[in-house]
Amino acid sequence: MKKNISVAFATVATCLLAFSMASPAFSQKQAKYVFCFIGDGMGVNQVNGTELYIGETQGTIGTVPLCFASFPYCGLVTTFSATNSVTDSAAGGTALATGTKTYNAAIGVSTDSTVVYSIATQAKKAGRKVGIATSVSIDHATPAAFYAHQTDRNSYYEIATDLPVAGFHFYAGAGFLEPQKGKRRKAENIFNLFEENGYTIAKGYNEFNRKCQTADKIILTQKEGKDAKSLPYAIDREDDDLTLAQITQSAIRFLTKGEDTGFFLMVEGGKIDWACHDNDAATMVNEVIDFDNAVKIAYEFYQKHPDETLIVITADHETGGFALGTGEYELNLRALAAQASSQEQLSAEIGKLRIEKDNQVEWEDIRELLEEHLGFWDTITLNEKQESLLKDEFAQSFGEKRMKLKKGEYSLNEPLAIAARKILNDIALVGWTSGGHSAGYVPVFAIGAGAEQFHGRMDNTEIPVKISRAAGY
Repeated sequence: MKKNISVAFATVATCLLAFSMASPAFSQKQAKYVFCFIGDGMGVNQVNGTELYIGETQGTIGTVPLCFASFPYCGLVTTFSATNSVTDSAAGGTALATGTKTYNAAIGVSTDSTVVYSIATQAKKAGRKVGIATSVSIDHATPAAFYAHQTDRNSYYEIATDLPVAGFHFYAGAGFLEPQKGKRRKAENIFNLFEENGYTIAKGYNEFNRKCQTADKIILTQKEGKDAKSLPYAIDREDDDLTLAQITQSAIRFLTKGEDTGFFLMVEGGKIDWACHDNDAATMVNEVIDFDNAVKIAYEFYQKHPDETLIVITADHETGGFALGTGEYELNLRALAAQASSQEQLSAEIGKLRIEKDNQVEWEDIRELLEEHLGFWDTITLNEKQESLLKDEFAQSFGEKRMKLKKGEYSLNEPLAIAARKILNDIALVGWTSGGHSAGYVPVFAIGAGAEQFHGRMDNTEIPVKISRAAGY
């Protein structure tokens, strides 16, 4: 976690200096190169909380701006769907992709299931190269909204079959959730279908580097043996894991090789949402920082092409109802820096311990694990009540009564890991209203050609319209 924060510190001053020197005059040129970054679940407080967290870890009260939050134009965005005040990612993604409100669970179709086309399709028709990238699976709701047309976001195989139909040049993410449609004889393996339609499959960053120059169209996934559902959380990352920054760099490299016709690139930070579904504040701020690191790759490109590049950052919805402050008129966000792994990873470690010791786990074993992963009793002091709560949960989890894992939106968690995470949230003085989405405003930030349109209050359906206007699609 700390190595990601240091990256944020190192470049934010450069970003701020460049923005302060930029002319406020409106751009007259069309955006030849468009970046659309979507922080899934990233509401206003997720951004502000991360900036306050960075400030506290530097020893100050106040915000240290993220690179993208320092862009010269910003606004607030409403996110309701056609059928619900609280949108899901499918309807939210479809609104951002197509400018059309639809029902929750719909991918690239309107409320009457009519196909609606995305700004990515517009870009391709205008002669631009197109890339779709994410930190979760490529057939997940938000990336799917830019290339697929399905009435149900859970139709993963059918969504994947829409990928070669869209015919975009670059796709990237963890993998695919349903590469084979059950036991249906006529349902072809999705990777065979991709290759038949001219796509090169690159499994891992090193394989991409070997194949990218000769490929006409490419799909980048994690390497063999890695999870197809998502990239690891930044806080849990190993050295050989694919990162969102690497994906962004790979996309730019691929979309600018050969004839330079310009490009449209959508990049989703999908696991901000997952961390918020788990109410895991430390993992969430690390995901926002990691998302910002990917934006910095785009910003470096913008600096080379400032009159022809547009970067837009927004979100499909807010997740968790994240609150900064629990009534004590202060925050203690620096406590989150003690957390060394996600709640999901801590749950896995507790599960391993349970198996290794045949459920005969001692309190000292758990104490050692919580010290290692959350800093308890080391950098984080627990009071008597907090320690008692952990001991009570330990007694229930490892007693005679059979323990049941708690199901989250995207994870299964040990009750003891959940209890420990709640205690750290309490110490940090942050709160959550739910494990689902909320109807809160999300932010939009922009820089570059046409960025002046992205200010004030707007609806999510306006964002693709403004991008299309800026790019001349």
